[in-house]
Amino acid sequence: MHISELTVADYRNYSHQTVRFTDKINFVVGRNAQGKTNLLEAVYLCSVGRSARTPRDKELINHDKSKARVRLTVKKAYGEDKVEIVLDRDAVKRISVNGMPISRIGELMGVVSTVFFSPDEMRIVKEAPSDRRRFMDIALCQMSRSYFYLLSRYNKILMQRNKLLKSGFVTDDALDIWDMQLVDAGAKIIKTRRGFVQNLSGITGQCHSYLTGGEETLVLGYESLDGETVEDIKKIFGERLKADRERDRVRGYTHAGPHKDDIAFRIGDEDIRSFGSQGQQRTASLALKLAEVELVGQRGEYPILLLDDVLSELDIGRQKRLMDKIKDYQTIITCTHIDPQILSEYASYNELKVENGVVL
Repeated sequence: MHISELTVADYRNYSHQTVRFTDKINFVVGRNAQGKTNLLEAVYLCSVGRSARTPRDKELINHDKSKARVRLTVKKAYGEDKVEIVLDRDAVKRISVNGMPISRIGELMGVVSTVFFSPDEMRIVKEAPSDRRRFMDIALCQMSRSYFYLLSRYNKILMQRNKLLKSGFVTDDALDIWDMQLVDAGAKIIKTRRGFVQNLSGITGQCHSYLTGGEETLVLGYESLDGETVEDIKKIFGERLKADRERDRVRGYTHAGPHKDDIAFRIGDEDIRSFGSQGQQRTASLALKLAEVELVGQRGEYPILLLDDVLSELDIGRQKRLMDKIKDYQTIITCTHIDPQILSEYASYNELKVENGVVL
C-alpha cells in the first residue's frame, strides 16, 4: 500500500494543504519548527486514530481554530481507501472510512498501516517496559483487529479487578470471577505476543547486522509468564494470580499478567536495555522498526514507513545502508537537508520543501 494524497486543514501550523506522495522515497525537507513532523503525525493519526506525540487531540488543532480536519487516500492492491478525521475542541473526534462514519477505533485498524520512527523512539530499547509493550500492541493491532478487541477486553477486566482490589471489600469468590476472565484474555495476548516477538527476532537480527555492517548480532527475547500453548499459559497465569492474591489485596493492583511483559534486547551476553551505548540502542530500535515493516509485508502489503529526522542521527555509511533497505516501499522522511552522497545513488525520489506550514 502507499499514500497518494494527504490533506490537512487547520491542523497544527497548517491552514490548508494538500500533499501528494510517490510510492517510493519521499523527502520532506525544511528548517526546524516549520511543520515537517506535523505531516508525519497526520499520516499516523489516520493509521491508528491517535497522535504519536501527544494523547491530547485538541493540541493538534490550530491554536486559533475550533476544528481541524485530516483526509488521506491510500492505494492498495485491490483499490483505494479514504480516511477522514475531524478534531473538534467541543466534541469527540469523528472518523470515517470511505465516507462511512465508524463508531469504534478498531474499525480503523489495518486500513492504513504505518510504522513510525523518530529519535525519541530510542526509548523502546532504553526506557520502561511499557514503551516496549506499547510497540508490540500498536504493531499487532494494525495487523489484527481481533487482537485490538482482545487487548481492549483484557484492559477493561484488569481495570475492574484493580478497582475491586482498591475497594478493600473483596472476597475470594469475587476475585475468582474476575481471575477467570483475566486469565482467558491474558493467555491469548501472551501467546500472540510471544509468536510476534519470535518471528520479529530473526528479521530484526538481519536488519541490525545489515545496518552495522555485520559487526554485531542482536537477539530479541519475550519476557512473560511461561507456557507455549494458550491452555498452558492459562494454567500458569491462574496459579500465579492465586499465589499473588494477598499481595494484590495489600497493594491494590494486579501484579501478574501481560500488562507486566517486556522484550529483551541482547547483543552477545549484554542486555543493551541497561548496558548498551546510545549508538547501540539507536541502531537496535531502528532495526526493530525496519523488521516490523518486513514482517507486516510478508503477511500482505508493506506498510508506510515514517522516519522523522532519523538521517541526522546516523553516519553516512548507515544512512546509505538504510536508504538501500527502504528503497522498495513507500517511505516519508523528514530532514533539514539531504546529503548529496545519498541523492547521487537514487535517481527516483520526491522532495517536498516545507516552510512555516506551507509545502512549496
